[in-house]
Amino acid sequence: MKVKLICVGKLKERYLKDGISEYQKRLSRFCQFEMIELTDERTPDKASFADNQLIMSKEAQRIHKKIGERDFVIALAIEGKQFPSETFSELISGVTVKGYSTITFIIGGSLGLDSIIKKRADMLMSFGLLTLPHQLMRLVLTEQIYRAFMITKGSPYHK
Repeated sequence: MKVKLICVGKLKERYLKDGISEYQKRLSRFCQFEMIELTDERTPDKASFADNQLIMSKEAQRIHKKIGERDFVIALAIEGKQFPSETFSELISGVTVKGYSTITFIIGGSLGLDSIIKKRADMLMSFGLLTLPHQLMRLVLTEQIYRAFMITKGSPYHK
């Protein structure tokens, strides 16, 4: 199984890079994990609604190029479904049973995701109503993916 994490923007903070690297190493026992960082568009101060739409559209074009035709796509969006780690684990296991070999997670830029990406997604997922930095969300999501595999394995990691 392959797990892709498509992110808009570059990861800058060393502590986040280190954390993600640790979970990538742990995930290598269960899947091929790939994090794809895409260039984000600069958002000017006092950007208009039209400016923001154009920025999201440009980012969506870059995201779309990285999604495989047969990928199961989960886009992170505030309006997405929320569920406990056990259900997330079942979801990941179920995707492979349905014949998908790649699960692709998408974290958009600071403005969010364009509707074309949300429509392409097989599922919208949310980690709650809190606003988190997108770079921190990468670490949280990577840990939850690892946790999902550990739950499936029956490991005491998840208590």
